[in-house]
Amino acid sequence: MRTVTKDNITEAFLGYMGDDVNPRLREVLGSLVTHLHAFAKEVNLTHAEWEKGIEFVEKAGEISDEERHEFVLLSDVMGLSSLVDMINSKPEGTSSSVLGPFHISGAPPLEVGGDMKDRFEGPVCLAEGIVKDTNGNPIEGATVDIWQTAPNGLYSSQDPDQDTYSFHGLQTTGADGRYAFTTVKPVEYTVPSDGPVGDILRACGRHPWRPSHLHFVVKADGFRSLVTEVFPEDDPYLDQDTVFGVREDLVMQYQHMPAGSFPEGFALSGKVDEAFIKVDFDLVLVRE
Repeated sequence: MRTVTKDNITEAFLGYMGDDVNPRLREVLGSLVTHLHAFAKEVNLTHAEWEKGIEFVEKAGEISDEERHEFVLLSDVMGLSSLVDMINSKPEGTSSSVLGPFHISGAPPLEVGGDMKDRFEGPVCLAEGIVKDTNGNPIEGATVDIWQTAPNGLYSSQDPDQDTYSFHGLQTTGADGRYAFTTVKPVEYTVPSDGPVGDILRACGRHPWRPSHLHFVVKADGFRSLVTEVFPEDDPYLDQDTVFGVREDLVMQYQHMPAGSFPEGFALSGKVDEAFIKVDFDLVLVRE
């Protein structure tokens, strides 16, 4: 197109695509550019604002590395990660929630009843539940990838004082579908705000806090994989999670258990004399 104007530039872009372009790519990229052009016209985007946007993208790239994924964090605080989760969740199963930028693959095996608390101080939390299908049948052989922050609010990839797989574990369910482990009570924490994403939060008058939670990635043959989080109902940030990860069915209750009631069958059995908290939360997978 020789005469490109603000009224036909979107049409020109779409027309420049080749005939053999992947249909899904044509749909997604075409829609993205259509909305991007419409956005620029709607707000009368200035050169200075465009340059500021380019500078932001460059800074996000510069601060990102193998352990810090600023673009994932940006997607999280803009609500895009959660929106994609909700679009792709199946209502009959446990809701999905954000993976976050700090998941580490290859977590070590953790036996059912195993412990992740290790040397860390803080209230003992016993978490257990059943991985089951939508008919309530337990799923044998499901893998449950579990992780959380340490009591200082940092994930192991953020904290040089933690081992690589601190507060990470991978369980495999037996015929009863049960997962179970002990850990320290999760704490609320802030997402990293020392980079360009933090600049956006401050500019919008937003805080960087997330409610405390446990992360799960659950997989089983013949089922859709589930990426989710579980939140306590009394957390002060439950109604204003900066990454929009809370779903009603992911809110659980802590059961406050008295001293001397710690059960058998756990790595910490016989070692916990004080009161502790307990979480019962089943994870429901949907068949492919």
